[in-house]
Amino acid sequence: MTSQPTLTKAENGPAGPGEPGPGLQAGLKNRHLSMIAIGGVIGAGLFVGSSTGIATAGPGILLSYALVGTLVVLVMRMLGEMSAANPTSGSFSAHADRALGPWAGFSIGWLYWFFWVVVLAVEATAGATILEGWIPAVPQWGWALIVMVVLTATNLASVGSYGEFEFWFAGIKVVAIAAFIVVGGLAVFGVLPGVDSEQAGLGNLTEHGGFLPHGAGAVLTGVLLVVFSFMGSEIPTLAAGESEDPQKAVTKATNSIIWRIAVFYLGSIFVVVTLLPWDSQSIIDKGSYVAALDSLGIPNAGQIMNFIVLTSVLSCLNSGLYTASRMAFSLGQRGDAPKAFARTTRRGVPQTAILSSVVFGFVAVFFNYEFPDSVFLFLLNSSGAVALFVWLVICFSQLRLRKIIQAEAPEKLVVRMWLYPYLTWVTAAVIVFVLGYMLTDTEHDGRTTVLLTMLVTAVVVALAVVKQRVLARRS
Repeated sequence: MTSQPTLTKAENGPAGPGEPGPGLQAGLKNRHLSMIAIGGVIGAGLFVGSSTGIATAGPGILLSYALVGTLVVLVMRMLGEMSAANPTSGSFSAHADRALGPWAGFSIGWLYWFFWVVVLAVEATAGATILEGWIPAVPQWGWALIVMVVLTATNLASVGSYGEFEFWFAGIKVVAIAAFIVVGGLAVFGVLPGVDSEQAGLGNLTEHGGFLPHGAGAVLTGVLLVVFSFMGSEIPTLAAGESEDPQKAVTKATNSIIWRIAVFYLGSIFVVVTLLPWDSQSIIDKGSYVAALDSLGIPNAGQIMNFIVLTSVLSCLNSGLYTASRMAFSLGQRGDAPKAFARTTRRGVPQTAILSSVVFGFVAVFFNYEFPDSVFLFLLNSSGAVALFVWLVICFSQLRLRKIIQAEAPEKLVVRMWLYPYLTWVTAAVIVFVLGYMLTDTEHDGRTTVLLTMLVTAVVVALAVVKQRVLARRS
């Protein structure tokens, strides 16, 4: 019979004595955490990727978003339970380390870090494309460099500066989507003054081939297309370790995720598919949100959406760099990364972890420009299914940690997973099913993504096992 690991209090300080800095500091205010939690579920993928999902599943894409949204709510409930009991900058990686073993914390931590440094390249390139369109005098690579340098400087300054930037970036996204839902909803129900849109109406949900024009199977295909746009929901649990009241911040973020997904994802997509027929050519040509704004007769709709997408890109870059560096910091604390990663400046900033992350981000940007169809495509596909692997690890970690917390500190269970352990097992089974279904998807590169991510995962797990055995021999 194996013994259960001991539940220990998370440490925000450096890994060992003699470190020059005081460790991570509580520089995030409650308003920062609130907006990070709200904006964390709104990625640029919602604005630029939803048109493909609508073309694939028709109005049934609402079911795809609802299914993935439900999955995310359940996973975040589990993560909220563990993080409220033990807030730490390592979040699910630190929880996996205690619940499943050092190999699990090492593997999922590095995979998550890898995911975000690749995202840095994707978002930097997307932002540079928009900025070059506005100011063509600066080349695209120049804009990518400028954006990366500015946000790196922001993260290096202090955690408070990251929080302040993210507060405003997320605020713009939230206001933009809220306005879109209100204005679009009024147009759908025919009460928006000055707008005469004959296309708008609830009839768009059932006409043009029905609610499921391509059959029920298209809903599952839609799931594959939208699942990755939800990555980022877990960021508040990493940031909570640097907040004024970590337990309160995690609890609030966990309890509010249901309405956040319902309003921002389901609400805005509902407006799109009721303003326009799902098979409207303008959705494919212009993108779903631009096409919807155009249908309302709003001037310069494309430029308005470009500004909103740029804000989302900058927000994702800002949070991506923060998240990657804090995961690297946590890995350094646990001895799974160089000790330098766990060192902080006098302002409580993990400088080495930030600079190391951004260097790999710059390398990925270079690959995106020089080898977009070979090296960078491999990086993109090999990190593509990391989100699902992270969620699966969260499920198994929660199954084990719940027992540990109940035995050692039951008063820390301020957030509880519903119907434990049955709903946790169901969630894990659904994630495995989605991964399996991706293996049948050749049209949207689902199979390639899963296989390459599994290859990289196998390499990282092998490194973790070798590291563990080496340490065991030395002890």
